[in-house]
Amino acid sequence: MTSQRTRQRLIQRLIEQGIKDTQVLTLMESTPRHIFLDEALSHRAYEDTSLPIGFGQTLSQPYIVARMTELLRTHAPDAQLVLEIGTGSGYQTAILAGLFEQIYSVERIKPLQDKARKRLTELGYRNVMLKHADGHFGWSQDKQFDAILSAAAPRQVPQELLDQLAPNGVLVIPIGEASQTLVMVKNTDEGFVTTEIEPVKFVPLLGGTTR
Repeated sequence: MTSQRTRQRLIQRLIEQGIKDTQVLTLMESTPRHIFLDEALSHRAYEDTSLPIGFGQTLSQPYIVARMTELLRTHAPDAQLVLEIGTGSGYQTAILAGLFEQIYSVERIKPLQDKARKRLTELGYRNVMLKHADGHFGWSQDKQFDAILSAAAPRQVPQELLDQLAPNGVLVIPIGEASQTLVMVKNTDEGFVTTEIEPVKFVPLLGGTTR
């Protein structure tokens, strides 16, 4: 189930769903998604579906990973510094790390972060910084990012994330509770401009941290 043909079928499905960025598609074909799952679920790694990774969290559906990454690349084409809210398994982190210069990733659940760190190190990523913290607050108030991606849904966009978005920067984040919408927020000279993208279903962005 981790054969090249299986991966290619997934990429063809992403193309059929409207993903056009060839660099995103190429990277997702070459990145071993099964590495980011427990062995019992690894045979399902190249299905276009979200999968559990423990602690009530999920590995995002490949289409959503591709869609959110494509939005960042399209609307922040010169981005170098990227903040990810919700490291989770580390899979989305790996995709970002293959496309942008430096990734800062926040995770509130320490055991998930530890697993992600091990996987990313084993795969040779050297441009990722991980932080165990509450994702509502981003990385730090004295740092600004060209792009921010959240893999968990708050009820509304946290002001702290907007404060850390650089001029012309883009934030891609799911918003809502029972009903969620993926939105893109652009930091323009006229202020923050929000665009609704499509309905989605993510785990909630919870406060605090756990060990």
